[in-house]
Amino acid sequence: MRRIVSVWLIDWPISVRRRSLERARRPASPPEPVDDPRNPFALIAKNNRGAAVIHALNPAARAAGLRRGQTQADARAMIPHLLCQAADPAADEKALKALAHWAERWSPSVSVDPSGEGLEGLFLDVTGAAHLFGGEAALLRQIRQRLAEAGVPARVALAPTPGAAWALARWGDGEDGAAPIAADDDLRDRLAPLPVEALRIADRTLAQARRFGLKRIGDLYPMPRAGLARRFRNDGGVALVQRLDQALGHAGEALVPVRPPPRYRAWETWMEPVGDLEGVEARLPELAADLAGPLERDGQGARALTLTGFRSDGRTTALSVRMGRPGRDASVWLRLFREAGLGRLELGFGLDALMLTADVVEPMAAAQTALESGAEVKHAESLAALIDRLTARLGEARVLTPEAVDSWLPERAERLRPALGRRPAADPGTLGRRPILLLDPPEPIKDPLFDLPDGAPARFTWRRAPRRVVRAEGPERLSPEWWRAARARTRDYYCLEDAEGGRYWVFREGLYGREYAGGPDERAPTWWMHGVLA
Repeated sequence: MRRIVSVWLIDWPISVRRRSLERARRPASPPEPVDDPRNPFALIAKNNRGAAVIHALNPAARAAGLRRGQTQADARAMIPHLLCQAADPAADEKALKALAHWAERWSPSVSVDPSGEGLEGLFLDVTGAAHLFGGEAALLRQIRQRLAEAGVPARVALAPTPGAAWALARWGDGEDGAAPIAADDDLRDRLAPLPVEALRIADRTLAQARRFGLKRIGDLYPMPRAGLARRFRNDGGVALVQRLDQALGHAGEALVPVRPPPRYRAWETWMEPVGDLEGVEARLPELAADLAGPLERDGQGARALTLTGFRSDGRTTALSVRMGRPGRDASVWLRLFREAGLGRLELGFGLDALMLTADVVEPMAAAQTALESGAEVKHAESLAALIDRLTARLGEARVLTPEAVDSWLPERAERLRPALGRRPAADPGTLGRRPILLLDPPEPIKDPLFDLPDGAPARFTWRRAPRRVVRAEGPERLSPEWWRAARARTRDYYCLEDAEGGRYWVFREGLYGREYAGGPDERAPTWWMHGVLA
């Protein structure tokens, strides 16, 4: 049975503004007038016609008769002492997503309620997880209590469908002031006394339903579905029937989490916040062991891990590490997090929950190797472990390795990439003919002596030193990449060895007899030193 928690964040923009003012206030400064709940306070925004209207208001302003969408001039006429500030919907949306991340302590799948302004909220899919918090009633009580401690008034409800949970959170009542909880067998009875607007229908459809005397959701039960859809066809009747089916569970409703829920995660909560890094490091081995167990059971290994701390002030802090190979050794994970620096975690006033997730998971298949290749396997494993540690300490952008690129020009034939990426297969024959030291840019060669048209140099001068060639190999012709430069020329590469044993990789740019005819606008072939061979 699916279990969905709906969290209605009452006056969410007001809560965001009040919390931002509290963080910006100096310790010795007096409280702002907006902090007093007895003072009417409203956030003002421009509507589509450019008029200043009320975007959000606190309970005191609502009790005085103000409403959302009312113009600021009318509100000032009713309450001259009304406190007004400019609304910031972008900041409200950002804070809502941050709160959704913080709510992942109760569920790995948290979605933002798309109902719109004035009805901000969250959906938490807690299917199969309520027993971890002492039951469904205890879970709802904990959610409401923690939000209240963070200064966020909210109403919560739990039901088998998002639509039913949404309706109960805003219009339902639980026993003895508790949050309402509905099961499959009593869902219709719990929804029946609620108003029709609890189905999340448009204002035009709501007005049409009230004209026909349909005030409660239960009034829709005995009506034929075909007649109900036909009667409201011009006013969103299809949406009305669909909303009713979604609330009752006859039609599905997809929820889009703010972050894809991890398949593997381990977490731990505490009654008292942990305020130092030593406490976090002491609890990390147990989390790593809890995460490694399911991975080993399923034959999987983690290539990316994230350690998330849930702060007591309603924020989150996280630290991520990546590995070049999948693994499930908890001791390796602990070493990587220490290399990455647990001090990067911003604990604030303390953490009351810690979660370790496997963000990237790959199968770990057992592979048999030959006895003579055991040393090579150990060397590869040691190299991978070294790259992981260096990356965790220095950052992924600072530990690089070359990779091949689809280009036959040597200066473009490779590029640097993070060492944690996959290593593409290279052509060993091509790599064997390339120098260990490539000059960028190539350096000019002076006074070459060679046979026309394609002979190798017998002597040349490089860096002011004359060199006599005793052995030569080539040419290796590389045609220009015509799509990159209009005047690029053909190159002929030669491997040369001089009398002192130095080995060089030189090339002639241009061809005699075809590309160069001695015209005033044409360039003669030139010789360049491009690298030093081993």
